[in-house]
Amino acid sequence: MGLIDFVKDAGEKLFGRGQAQAAVKDAAADPSNQAKMQAANSAAADAIVEYIKSQNLSATGLTVTYDGATSTASVFGVAPDQATREKIVLCCGNVAGVAAVKDMMSVDQSQPEAQYYTVVSGDNLSKISKQFYGDPNKYMKIFDANKPMLTSPDRIYPGQKLRIPPQ
Repeated sequence: MGLIDFVKDAGEKLFGRGQAQAAVKDAAADPSNQAKMQAANSAAADAIVEYIKSQNLSATGLTVTYDGATSTASVFGVAPDQATREKIVLCCGNVAGVAAVKDMMSVDQSQPEAQYYTVVSGDNLSKISKQFYGDPNKYMKIFDANKPMLTSPDRIYPGQKLRIPPQ
């Protein structure tokens, strides 16, 4: 898939808690210290991996790296299927502080790729469904394609990137 852009200020706030928060504050206090920056990047990557795991998503050899200077996460591993690969990429990118994701993953079972859509103010899943499928009643297809990150069809936010599966 390559490089996928995200809205940097939208998404889960993973870097503001736990080890990631401490490492980021420590690095911000002395930005010239490469060891502190490396520790902050590593803590941020670990926070993203934990978030992926909390969504019950997995891939063989799953590895995430984070570069705070470019706000880019890179994800590696072998997903069992295309949908899992795309959900893992979305978990990496729908994080506040991540502006782009380098998708370096592969899949065991090849399938058609989904499209991505960035939510804008005033959107709902029915409106998005009508845009992509010509039928607002197919919104559950989009909702199901974004589980477990979405917990309700009514809870999407501007800047969030969603999977739009093929018809």
